[in-house]
Amino acid sequence: MEKTDYKNVFVFAEQRDGVIQSVALELLGKAHELAGVLNEKVVAVLPGHNITKHAQMLIEHGADEVICIDEPELKDYLTEQYAQTICQVVEKFKPSILMIGATTIGRDLGPRLAARLTTGLTADCTRLEISEEGELMMTRPAFGGNLMATIMCTEHRPQMSTVRPGVMQKMPRDPNRQGNVIAFKPVFDKSKFLVRMVENVKVDKGKVDITDAKVLVSGGRGVGCKEGFEKLQALADVFPNAEVSSSRAMVDAGIIDHDRQVGQTGKTVRPDLYFALGISGAIQHLAGMEESDFIIAVNKDKFAPIFSVADLGIVCDLNKVVPLLTARLASEIEKK
Repeated sequence: MEKTDYKNVFVFAEQRDGVIQSVALELLGKAHELAGVLNEKVVAVLPGHNITKHAQMLIEHGADEVICIDEPELKDYLTEQYAQTICQVVEKFKPSILMIGATTIGRDLGPRLAARLTTGLTADCTRLEISEEGELMMTRPAFGGNLMATIMCTEHRPQMSTVRPGVMQKMPRDPNRQGNVIAFKPVFDKSKFLVRMVENVKVDKGKVDITDAKVLVSGGRGVGCKEGFEKLQALADVFPNAEVSSSRAMVDAGIIDHDRQVGQTGKTVRPDLYFALGISGAIQHLAGMEESDFIIAVNKDKFAPIFSVADLGIVCDLNKVVPLLTARLASEIEKK
């Protein structure tokens, strides 16, 4: 088929246990922008079980249409079931662009879809734009984050990309937005359902996801040890919605869990306030936090790259600054 036969910007609306994931709403925001340039529609693809009630939320965040696939087989994410479903949706509706969140689910699903649909996939995109020719330009870090590569899929459709959570911005919710909801029923080849869900075990670590935190107190190699992170936790405890995070060095050292890591191989965050304490600011880390609203950096090295993105920089030993900062902030907050 000709490329002109494909149109509209599709977003895979990821849900878990019936809860729409934040990355789906972020992708709808970017899809709305891209579709505006192309003069096309934004279509959300929502697979799951008993999930049709969530279609209106997707419309309020930018979708013009929502394709609901409500099947018992799609209650939990299983690769074959979801791959068959989304492939059938793409083959029927022929989107020009398909965007997927670069979550554990998206990173499993995206490559399988690209292989079955005989098209390309650009993973972990940080920027998406439309060229003058109407092609999707997908930009992602390359060579360990030392340069940014812009990739285009000019010969095949759909143009597919995965985008990390926290990179794109949601549209403001509009309760008055109207859209169409389309029910789609896939035809499953159950002979290929070779994997089944036996048990779903969840571990509650009692922590807020760092991508949802309004304030992040992040430590790097300069913190030194686990005891050093106790000072960072004390600072975080001053704020009502703050979490402790770290650079990769502390994760590699076994001091902090991987789900607390900010950066190219961790999570992309966009808090209102980001404390970068003892973090030099390697490009891989900057890629994960440079869009924060306000950045405060503390480092002994006045030439540390972190100061290039910081709104406020303090050249000092963090072990001296953090306790003083914690005491001062706690005092000011108590006065209020």
